[in-house]
Amino acid sequence: MESKSPAPTIDLRDVHWSSPLQRRIHCSGTVGRLARGGFFLLAVLLPNLAQTAEPIRWNVLHIVSDDLNTRLGCYGDPLVKSPNIDRLAGRGVRFDRAYCQYPLCNPSRASFLTGLRPDTTKVLDNSVQFRQHVPHAVSLPQTFRQAGYFVSRVGKLYHYGVPGQIGTDGLDDPVSWERVFNPRGRDKDVEEEIFTLKPEAKGSARFGGVLSWLAVDTEDTEQTDGIGATEAIRLLEAHQDHPFYLAVGFYRPHTPYVAPRKYFGWYPLNSITIPTSPDALRELFPAPALASIHPEEEAMTDDLRRQAIQAYHASTSFMDAQVGRIIEALDRLKLADKTIIIFHSDHGYHLGEKHLWQKMTLFEESTRVPLIVVVPGNSANGKTCSCTVELVDLHRTLADLCSLNADAATEGSSLKPLIEKPDAAWTKPARTQITRGKDNDRVTGRTLRTERWRYTEWNDGQLGVELYDHESDAHEMHNLAQDSRFDATVAELKAQLHQPHP
Repeated sequence: MESKSPAPTIDLRDVHWSSPLQRRIHCSGTVGRLARGGFFLLAVLLPNLAQTAEPIRWNVLHIVSDDLNTRLGCYGDPLVKSPNIDRLAGRGVRFDRAYCQYPLCNPSRASFLTGLRPDTTKVLDNSVQFRQHVPHAVSLPQTFRQAGYFVSRVGKLYHYGVPGQIGTDGLDDPVSWERVFNPRGRDKDVEEEIFTLKPEAKGSARFGGVLSWLAVDTEDTEQTDGIGATEAIRLLEAHQDHPFYLAVGFYRPHTPYVAPRKYFGWYPLNSITIPTSPDALRELFPAPALASIHPEEEAMTDDLRRQAIQAYHASTSFMDAQVGRIIEALDRLKLADKTIIIFHSDHGYHLGEKHLWQKMTLFEESTRVPLIVVVPGNSANGKTCSCTVELVDLHRTLADLCSLNADAATEGSSLKPLIEKPDAAWTKPARTQITRGKDNDRVTGRTLRTERWRYTEWNDGQLGVELYDHESDAHEMHNLAQDSRFDATVAELKAQLHQPHP
């Protein structure tokens, strides 16, 4: 399904000069009208334009995966096969400590697509469209649309219930895009064949809200994400001669983990290791920290756990293959040298750690995301940045890289200094939050991640405090918050957590 919303009244023209720098500028507005009104007058203006031409305005290819954690080859996973994302990391800067602002689809996407934190958007669940609370927000795609770019969406960027809303507009924001495409593949037609831990449930609780999976005997291009990749390639071909911001949102590996059978074969069950947890697990953490443990998931047999992990990895590799198809097209069309590529997920994902599956925790697995930024000609490409960064930073970052002005209300910080020099001085921590329940039963968790520490409070500490040292405890199993040896660290991080943030 394809639809078109009214475009800004901006007329673009490409003007080329044969100069040592081979500069290309995109003229809009007055210059474009002069071009239509008279060649002579435009010719008179060209010399001055050539001398004052701005640097090339990059295209942007923005790829977002759904529910993807950092279980990827380029992030050190020894099992997961993600060759295309791995190659992308080699072409750009890979951020090792990137974090979402809310580990749930709608709040996270509303945040990074507006550049506003969840406390500002007031989107704290999967049911609220962000403009209900911030009607005048200027979204990331709007920033590019206002600058005269062709701006299009393929698949899931703003929130869509998966699999229920596949093929629909979901909670989309029409003013963000000039053109949209909602793919719908054969994975929607085989839902009755999908294995689920809650077969008696209805709606999202049967598939999208609980672990479920299926290996299908179809080609990649017949699946929803395969159809989305095909459309993205078509758009690249159709708009290669004009500046574009193309956002491609893949639905996998979100549950139900549906992928062609061949990808399941990449992960034999006997190759999969199940995370182990101590018997007294609930005694080690504040109760809200483990509140998203689901009984049906905790009761799984080891064989089912291996099957679930196998299916998740298969869906990841299937999604990776679609990323590869798009990047191959970008290279074939000779667009790579003038296109910024950004790849990331909306939040992290648990695969059985601490008996947790999926998202909605404030542990590392749920809050950390893969983030790769490729800027053509950047001398730092191929390097890794270990600074803590946030998805809310992406709006200012992409605007900055493309010499555009993000709306003054936009929060976050530009990552351009780190993209150009990954070891540049950087002291900004990452913040993530979640809210459970309503009214008097509401529980709010907030966590602060620095390069060494994670500090978490539940209801301002009334329901628990957590402190983890990532130098010695990467899996966050040893809560040091009550250890008097770390009182000074707790006090320092507590003060940072409660400071107004950018």
